[in-house]
Amino acid sequence: MYNRRQFLGAIGLPAVAAAAGAPFAALRGSRAAEIAKSLAEHPGSPDDVARQEEFWFEVQKAFSVDRSLINLNNGGVSPSPTWVQEAMKRHLDYSNEAPVYTMWRILEPQREGVRQRLAREYDCDPEEVALTRNASESLQICQLGFDLKPGDEVLTTTQDYPRMITTFKQRARREGIVLRQFSIPVPAEDPAEIVALFERNITPRTRLILICHMINLTGQILPVREVVQMARARGIPVIVDGAHALAHFDFTMAELDCDYYASSLHKWLFAPHGTGFLYVRRDKIADLWPMMAAPQKLDEDIRKYEEIGTHPAANYLAIAEALTFHQGIGPKRKEARLIYLRDYWAKPLLEYDNVRLNTSLKPGFACGIANVDIEDVDVLALVDWLWREHRIIVTPINHDEFHGLRVSPSVYTTTEELDRFVEAMETVIRGGLPT
Repeated sequence: MYNRRQFLGAIGLPAVAAAAGAPFAALRGSRAAEIAKSLAEHPGSPDDVARQEEFWFEVQKAFSVDRSLINLNNGGVSPSPTWVQEAMKRHLDYSNEAPVYTMWRILEPQREGVRQRLAREYDCDPEEVALTRNASESLQICQLGFDLKPGDEVLTTTQDYPRMITTFKQRARREGIVLRQFSIPVPAEDPAEIVALFERNITPRTRLILICHMINLTGQILPVREVVQMARARGIPVIVDGAHALAHFDFTMAELDCDYYASSLHKWLFAPHGTGFLYVRRDKIADLWPMMAAPQKLDEDIRKYEEIGTHPAANYLAIAEALTFHQGIGPKRKEARLIYLRDYWAKPLLEYDNVRLNTSLKPGFACGIANVDIEDVDVLALVDWLWREHRIIVTPINHDEFHGLRVSPSVYTTTEELDRFVEAMETVIRGGLPT
């Protein structure tokens, strides 16, 4: 267990100030100091802390969210803590003093520190981490960066993100490649079955595989490591879509043993909007083309994927505060809290016979995102009613193979807000949508 000095140091607050007894309010990032103090007073395992509302109340106060509504769509994009917003504004103000000097010469080089910290957090080489604008950009760098010929096949499931499917379909129209998709169970609770389905759909023409780490539709976690290793043995590269996984549950690049991993940082890391993460194993960089042209001297440099022209430094530097906030909470505590919140609303609804959960509640198969369906209730109409009558934001999912509401609370979500969501859903479950 951390003492006060150790924990303040861990989240980046000055140990000297802490030792001197400086009041929390006097420190920059005072909300982080409150969280540190709260955690020190609420020790225990991740599962224990997940249930300690006093601790999470301090975390909730770090956000400037509108409490007149209930935002249960944090899978799309998350609000950032005020501490992160303030850092970004500070960097932006400084940038505008004389951008050609302050932004390009002073702030821009500082992104190397952010790169190093992300690499350290996710157990990889800093020379394998690129900072991008979102998961889509990171994924398209990979999807467009492989040389493919007419007739070459790329393989993925029917549940992958629409933008990524669109990317491959454009390559099919333009270059004559072939996109092959296959269905997986909903929910999927047998990792060996998923690996077998990927393997069974490989043909002699398969040149590339795309797999979701966490499927955006249901929150399903797929066995990335096993699929990567199966495909690697056959000489087939695998792109991992980690848009919803990074900073959502606890893992590292080393544990996944993948070669290509893409994510957004404005989802579960709570970084500024328009920030993303791309990991490319160092010995794979030279053979993966950047999406925007880069000079030849960067052929083996991860920074070739950041050649996008003029861009703000502020967004990327404030990733550092978001990472510190994430570390201050603790990845395992955060994962446990998100699972606790998911079960808090999902289990009461499952008591009803006309409710189906398209997400497994078994350990390891999902985390904070879940998809719920009420029999014979139109999803779009339900989403509209929840917003109109209760100011609750959820995401409608109308897939060819299933439908339901995607519900994604976050660490700032209160149990009282989830109680209100459950009560509203019970109204519909018992009597249908009110007219």
